[in-house]
Amino acid sequence: MYDVVNLKKVKKLGELAPEAFKSFVAFDEAAFKGSAIPLKYKELMAVAVALTTQCPYCIEIHAKKAGNAGATEQELAETTLVAAALRAGGAVTHGTHTLE
Repeated sequence: MYDVVNLKKVKKLGELAPEAFKSFVAFDEAAFKGSAIPLKYKELMAVAVALTTQCPYCIEIHAKKAGNAGATEQELAETTLVAAALRAGGAVTHGTHTLE
């Protein structure tokens, strides 16, 4: 299911829904442009989100981009553990609803 070859189908999405796809690409590019937050940190945030949403494509793409932006393996490891802590924290806090 998660074969990287599937990413070639993204082009077809653009062909089938060109206006929406153009808007998505423009939004994505704008979100990652450097301004107040350097690109390396944006890519590390993307890795953390990808880990919590468990998107293998996003994990691979943004981990590589983070590395290209200067992120170290140690930073990627810490990002992984921050994402894990947030996901676990969500389970704990949502678990309070089981006590009603």
